[in-house]
Amino acid sequence: MSEDRNGLGYWTLPKPDIEVKEWSRIPRVARTVPFGYKEDPDDADFLLPIKEELDALEQAKQHLKQYSYREVAIWLSKEAGRYISHMGLKKRIDIERRRKKSITIKRELTRRLEKTIQEIEKIETQRTGSYTTADSTT
Repeated sequence: MSEDRNGLGYWTLPKPDIEVKEWSRIPRVARTVPFGYKEDPDDADFLLPIKEELDALEQAKQHLKQYSYREVAIWLSKEAGRYISHMGLKKRIDIERRRKKSITIKRELTRRLEKTIQEIEKIETQRTGSYTTADSTT
């Protein structure tokens, strides 16, 4: 059979590029330790990431497009070896969505502010008798 494959120009597909995520430690802001993290033994004010749990959580987000929170939470608990309830999973996903939306809004407001500042500077330089605020001694 391998001779037939060689004669036909048999080849294998290259492996896809897998995006490797770097998880970093986060400050502890609540009494409970969130899914995907554990308490830092050296500093109780920080939490260390658990790569396997966080990677499984990323896969779970994709599964939520087809399955319910309850089904995905059961799968995630089995996959990661750490229990998470369906409401805990929903809360975690909702918080991430709110933060992402907030960041998008703040970036847009920042872009508008920068554009407005440029327009103000342009108008100020076009006035008669305008001046600059740069230090003239440099």
